Amino acid sequence: MRSSLFANISLTTGLSLLVCLSFSVALMLQYGVGFLTQFSVKSVHPQSWQQVVAAKLQRDNDKIPVDWRLDSNIIARAKTTKRLTGDFIESLLDSHSMAITSLDIPDLVAFMENGTLTAVQVITAFCKRAAFAHQLSNLLLEIGFDIALARARELDAHFAAHKTLVGPLHGIPLTMKDQFHIKGLETSMAYVSWIGTFEGKKGTGMEKHVESELVRELYSLGAVPIGKAPETNNNILGYTFNPHNQNLSSGGSSGGEGAMQALGGSAFGIATDIGGSVSMPAAYQGVYSMKPSAGRLSFRDVANTGRGQEVMPTVAGIMAHSVASLRLVFKSLLSTEPWTRDPYTLPIPWRSDNEYQNDNQSNRKPAFGFMPNDGIVVPHPPVARALQIVRQALTDADFERNSLNPNILPYVSELLDWLPPSNNHSSEIHGPIARGDGCPDVWEAIQQSGEPIVPEIENVFPGGKRRPPIPLPEYEQVVLKMNDYRWEYNDYWQSSAGKTSSGRPVDVVIAPVTPHTAIPPGKFIYSAYTDALNVLDFCNVVIPITFADKNQDTVDPNFQPLTDKDRQNMASYDPELFDGTPAAIQVFGRRLDEERVLSVAQIVVDAVAAWKRKHSQQ
Repeated sequence: MRSSLFANISLTTGLSLLVCLSFSVALMLQYGVGFLTQFSVKSVHPQSWQQVVAAKLQRDNDKIPVDWRLDSNIIARAKTTKRLTGDFIESLLDSHSMAITSLDIPDLVAFMENGTLTAVQVITAFCKRAAFAHQLSNLLLEIGFDIALARARELDAHFAAHKTLVGPLHGIPLTMKDQFHIKGLETSMAYVSWIGTFEGKKGTGMEKHVESELVRELYSLGAVPIGKAPETNNNILGYTFNPHNQNLSSGGSSGGEGAMQALGGSAFGIATDIGGSVSMPAAYQGVYSMKPSAGRLSFRDVANTGRGQEVMPTVAGIMAHSVASLRLVFKSLLSTEPWTRDPYTLPIPWRSDNEYQNDNQSNRKPAFGFMPNDGIVVPHPPVARALQIVRQALTDADFERNSLNPNILPYVSELLDWLPPSNNHSSEIHGPIARGDGCPDVWEAIQQSGEPIVPEIENVFPGGKRRPPIPLPEYEQVVLKMNDYRWEYNDYWQSSAGKTSSGRPVDVVIAPVTPHTAIPPGKFIYSAYTDALNVLDFCNVVIPITFADKNQDTVDPNFQPLTDKDRQNMASYDPELFDGTPAAIQVFGRRLDEERVLSVAQIVVDAVAAWKRKHSQQ
C-alpha cells in the first residue's frame, strides 16, 4: 500500500497490478529478485519506470551474499507452497542460525551480556534468515547487511574493551518500514520516482545521509537496523502475501514488516500507523504489536504522506515476538528522552506507577471492558473463538500467578460488557481527516515516474484522476465531530467506574482487531475496529491467541446479520481457505496510557497460557 495513510483501504490483489506490466516485468515482480538473472533490461525503454525498478532490484540482489542466495528450485517451490512459516523457512537454516533466530530479545541481550553470543553472531544469523525471507516473500526494499555487520563489529569491540553493553538493545537486529531514514540506505516509500533521490528530489546531496530521530535513538541503545520493509503492494517488489497462508494478504499498510516478523527475519520491527497499519499486519501474521498514542515516540525526519495533516497524526509502532519485547523496546526508547530533540514528542518518561499493579491489601482485580463485536460487524468464527478463549482465561478461578510480576495474585478478573459510542462515528471521521487534502503528494509522486496506481488506492483517485480537497469549512466540521466523539467516548469510559468493584474505570478494553483473520487480497471490508483507535488517539497491544480451525470455526446456522456490512463480512468466511491462519485480539487503553496497556496485556498473555495448559491436560 502507499504509506500508512491507506491502511484502511481495501487490501487488494497484487496479481491485478501485474496486468498493467509487460510480460517480462510481470514475471520479475511476481517472482522477485531471484528471477532477475533471466530478465533483460534491453527489452525495456531506457527511460521507463520498469527499467528504474529493474536496476534497483539488481542492486539489492547484489547485496545478498552468494552463500545466502536461494536455489531457483527452492524459490519456485515457495511459490506453490501455502505456508512459508515454520518448517519451510526453518529447513533452510543451519542449526546455529536457527538457534539464535529462535531467541527473543531479552534472551539475546542476556546471552550477549554473559559472553555466550557476540553481536556479530547474532546479526549474521538474523541477516541470513532475513535474506531467505526476502527471497521467498518480497520483504526488503533496502538491504543493509553490510552496514549492520560493521556496526556489530563495533559493538563487539566495545564489549571486549569495557565488558559492558552499549545499551539495553545491544546487538539486537531490527527491520523498519521504508519510511524511516537510515544512513547508507535509500528511502523510497515504494514510489518509483523516489528511487535515487531524497524524498523525490534529485541532487540535494541528502540521499542516504539523513537519519530519522528514532533511528538515532535505536543506534544509541545498541540496536542494529538490517534492512527496510515495503508497503504491502507496490510497483517495485510487487505484492507481499501472508507467509502463514500465501492465498491471503499480509495486511497493511505495514504488511512487509509483519511478514518479516512472521518469518523471523529480525528480532523486532518498527512500522507506522494511522488506521491499523501496525495492528492489522501483526494480527494477520501472528506477532505482537504496539501502537502508542501520538507524541510518545518521535516521528521527526520520517518520510510520510500527508505530512501537513496533524489532526490525527501517523505514529511509529513496534512489532515483536512477545509483550516483554514490546515493553523493553518502548521503555528503552523513552529512556533516551526524545522530547529533548523532537518538540512534537511529549516529555513523558516511562511511568512505572501507571503499570497495573495488584494492591495486595485490597486485592483489586484488573477490570476489562469486553467487546466481542461493535454492534455493526460481528467477527468471523476464528476471531470470535479467540475472544472467547481470552474471556474464559481471565475469568478462570485457577488463573496462575504471573511469573513476570509476582505481585499479581490468583483471582478472577472483572469483565464488563463494553457498549461504547458507535464505531460508525469513527468511520465517518477517519477518511475525511486522513485523505481530506485529496492526497496531492501521492498523485505527484506517481505521475513523476509514470508507474500505475496500485489497486489499494484506486478509490483515492477515482477514474485515475486527482481528487480535489475537502473545502476547509467542511474539514473543520469533521474535526469538530471528532472532538465530540472523543468527549463522548471519554465520558463513557469514565462511567465504567460505577460498575467495577474498585470504583475505578476499566483498565483496558479487549476487542477484535478486524472482524476476520487475514483475508484474500482485495477482500477487505471493515476497518472501524482500528480506525476508532486512531480517531481517539488510543494505544493498543495486539496479542496472537490461536489459529483458525476449519473443524471448530463454523458459522452459527442461526446467525442473523446486524447490518449489510455484517452480512457481507460473514458471507466472505470460508473455513477451508482460512484454516491455520493466526487469530488475534487487541487490548486497548486510553490516550497516553501505554504503560498500563502493556502491563495488562502481559496479564492476558499469562492467563491465556495458563488456560491452555489446564485444558491441554483435560
